[in-house]
Amino acid sequence: MTTPESEPVAPGAPAPVPPGAAGYDDAEPAKRPLRVWDIVLTIVLLVADVALAAIASFMGVFLAMASDPCGVRDCNFDLITAGFFVGTIGPWVALTLTLAAAIVLLVLRRIAFWVPLAGAALIVLVMVAAFGLAGAGVP
Repeated sequence: MTTPESEPVAPGAPAPVPPGAAGYDDAEPAKRPLRVWDIVLTIVLLVADVALAAIASFMGVFLAMASDPCGVRDCNFDLITAGFFVGTIGPWVALTLTLAAAIVLLVLRRIAFWVPLAGAALIVLVMVAAFGLAGAGVP
């Protein structure tokens, strides 16, 4: 039985390390584990956020009615209009930010179920701000 001859090593160069020997690193960097429960829960909560954004935007349309008593009173129509636009467009902006953050975290295999929960809170805060703006325009 003959042993294979090794290739000559240039002077000053490190000796080659055979595969499987100590110091040989042929493994890929370790990936984070795939959590199926997190993916399913995040998707379910994102669908709930879509429904919440649709309901909130529908409620925002009715902020235009804040100007109903303005025939007798002096109202600030700029605040009412700002409240209307924040109430109709704001929930969709918050939903878009929520979707983007959740997708990035899912791709990086990080825990992401908390993002739709924070997104729901953000949608509610946007609606509170919209109602506050529209309400501030009516004395």
